Order: sequence, then structure tokens, then C-alpha cells
Amino acid sequence: MRDEIKTSCGNRLKRIEGQARGIARMVEEDRYCIDIVTQIAAVRAALARVEQEILRDHVEHCVEHAIATGDRDEQRQKVQELFDVIARTNR
Repeated sequence: MRDEIKTSCGNRLKRIEGQARGIARMVEEDRYCIDIVTQIAAVRAALARVEQEILRDHVEHCVEHAIATGDRDEQRQKVQELFDVIARTNR
């Protein structure tokens, strides 16, 4: 993973961690259910953005490298990994 992506994702994940702690506090404080669900949706959306950024970096770095090498086995492996991860995330 490229350094700028690591930094960006790390910063986003720290914010998400804070949001998750905030949701836990909301539950403990018996806050309004809809407000809690709204915050959960925000965390889900933020995680999806991190996921997209990491997948984009994977394609731009790892998959492009496999294509450039001309190694058909490595190319097939990288494509299969993408199919597998997309299938898992769509469950």
C-alpha cells in the first residue's frame, strides 16, 4: 500500500473509531434510537469509503503490477482475489 493511502486510511479509521465510541456513549446514555441508527449509518458509509480507497490502491498498484509483468498466473490470482473480496463484501 502506498504511504499516502496508509496515512489517509489511518486518519479516516481513527475518526471512525471516535465515531464508534460516540455511538457506544449514545447507547449508554439511552439516546434517541433514530439518532443512534443515523450515526451507525455514518460509520458504515465512512468504512465503505476506506474500503474503496484501499481497493482502488490495490488495483492501481498490485493489479497493474501483475499486468505489467505479463505473468498470467499472477494476473489470474489478482483478478480472482478481486472477485472473492467483492463477493464477500456484497453479502
